[in-house]
Amino acid sequence: MLEKSFETLYLLFRSNYYTQLVKKIGIIEGSLSATESYCVEIIYLLDKPTVSDFAQYLNLSVPNANYKINSLVKKGYVVRVQSTTDLREQHLHVTEKFLNYYCLNDSVIAALMTRIRETFGAEDVEKLDDMIRRIIELMQTSNNIETN
Repeated sequence: MLEKSFETLYLLFRSNYYTQLVKKIGIIEGSLSATESYCVEIIYLLDKPTVSDFAQYLNLSVPNANYKINSLVKKGYVVRVQSTTDLREQHLHVTEKFLNYYCLNDSVIAALMTRIRETFGAEDVEKLDDMIRRIIELMQTSNNIETN
């Protein structure tokens, strides 16, 4: 039961995000494909990874990773920034263009949080928050992802 409930919650969040994304930018030239959207989200979640870090995380060859990154750079969602400590490395930064699209869920999440606080008591909300924080820790440990 827990597995199905968690999967449903996850799918609802993802579905809402992509619905809002398509509403805002539509299916137009220069918009992100599903794969590109996934890749730029991973870059964002890895918090300015090197090209090698990105490739390793997705289990891609560096040339294949560079191909995907170049597409994101060309569309204006990612920039390459030269490392200040190792001039051979480049770090991947998401752009304001990506952040504007990524934050589409903010108003939906804010409305959901208001409804949760109105529906559940303060003690339940605090317990939910604690459980979510612990789930995040478990996921970060198993995925090696730090959230922003």
